[in-house]
Amino acid sequence: MDIQEFREKLEKKLEQDNRAFVFDEEKSSLRVEHTGLNKGLDLDLNKLLAKNEKNHEKALEEAAMFINSSLEAMERNIVLGGKEKNIFPVLRSTSFPTETKDGKTLLFSEHTAETRIYYALDLGDAYTMLEKETAEKEGFTQEQIKELALFNVRQLSTSYKSDEVAGNTFYFINSNDGYDASRLLNEPFIEELSSNVEGDTAIAVPHQDVLIVAEIRNDAGYDVLGQMAFRFFNNGRIPITALPFLYENGELEPIFILARKKPQK
Repeated sequence: MDIQEFREKLEKKLEQDNRAFVFDEEKSSLRVEHTGLNKGLDLDLNKLLAKNEKNHEKALEEAAMFINSSLEAMERNIVLGGKEKNIFPVLRSTSFPTETKDGKTLLFSEHTAETRIYYALDLGDAYTMLEKETAEKEGFTQEQIKELALFNVRQLSTSYKSDEVAGNTFYFINSNDGYDASRLLNEPFIEELSSNVEGDTAIAVPHQDVLIVAEIRNDAGYDVLGQMAFRFFNNGRIPITALPFLYENGELEPIFILARKKPQK
């Protein structure tokens, strides 16, 4: 079963009067919206098929069940009490909306000139962005949500793969759980990697499903990182920024990489 057939069968299973579908062919992503709530969920169809490559019918059933239960939960309103361990930070570009389509304010914190931190409730195979109103209704302040999210992201696996190019080492965190870029906010992990670096530490979060930490030992390393970040940014399901950052003393500074010359700090 190819992506197109899978998508058509899934839409047929999910079809109701209050449902709308938006398919991004380039990213193989299907958004299912509850038109009455102006809320929805995004599905990575490639990921769903890969998880059940020998049984696509099972993938259809599981996806339909997940979407239906998630949208029904939204109808009953999002409940945070008792689900504190499922609250995570997610990075987005600063161009990402700060309000929902119906004018409700999303919970977010400023981060860098290129990125912003939003907060989400994990629902299993997807997550929903948290609104300020939802948190306040249940007695959570924004600072409490932030502390919970940062604590939870530090509990996620920090396994990575590495590759050496032109004398520079690149570390890739790519667990595909939706929070790879969020691991940038795991300060002890980033500090530990940086403390072992010989040279400069540079970081890239081109899209939500990858975090790149680079050990830059020569000027060519910046050029490699710049090309790498741009390629990942263009191919990512949810792009964040193609600009890498220089990491120094716990601070992130966006860097513009031109030719093969190390940027000035």
